[in-house]
Amino acid sequence: MNFSLEIGPKTDLHTLPALKDVYVTMLPGGDYKETAEQASKLVKKGFNPIPHFPARSIENEVDLKDFVNRCKNEGVKQALVIGGSREPIGKFDSSIQLLETGYFEKMRIGIAGHPEGSPDISDSKLEEAMKDKKPYADYIVTQWLLDPQLIIDFISKQTVPVHVGITGPLKITSLIKFANIVGAKNSINFLKSNFSKALDLLKPKDPNDLIGKVKSHTDFFHIYTFGGLKETNKWLKENNYA
Repeated sequence: MNFSLEIGPKTDLHTLPALKDVYVTMLPGGDYKETAEQASKLVKKGFNPIPHFPARSIENEVDLKDFVNRCKNEGVKQALVIGGSREPIGKFDSSIQLLETGYFEKMRIGIAGHPEGSPDISDSKLEEAMKDKKPYADYIVTQWLLDPQLIIDFISKQTVPVHVGITGPLKITSLIKFANIVGAKNSINFLKSNFSKALDLLKPKDPNDLIGKVKSHTDFFHIYTFGGLKETNKWLKENNYA
């Protein structure tokens, strides 16, 4: 199995586990130069950085080209091109607009997958967007979710590899909080229906529960730590994943 990890532009790189693929976020209101700089540092340390390129957080084509060039010039070979969860700050409002510029030529491209939908776009538009993006994509990274059947059904419909989004070991109460933030209604319902005892809610949920049910359908798992990098490191080492 292959694992990747997501960090922020200011994450201390000395705290990273021994995973090759490290994604660098650009959150709403963030500066793309900070994401590019973190990617550069990762290259120098021997990692394979995959910076996020969120369309709605990039103001114009000049900034996009500068962002891509900063990354390419430092040896970045891969990119995750996404819409991003905010109102557009400039001319871009979808990932297909970024992909059509041609600036990502010779880079390995990941796109976002939403097996349980997105609060930012209707299901029909989401399906249409996926159809438009696929010709550019080398693989798909899904939102994090917890219902294994949803993941399996989604993978069965794809023609490129799917990297399944999972969380590090988090308490059920924390998972519910983050599921509410991203609008993951099916994951919330899954949690509530499978963890009814108060004692269960206080225990960290082991990601291996989900991995075991879907690993026959994919070799790739992408970890969202939600700030719990220390716990994720420990879990990776205990399971000999890193």
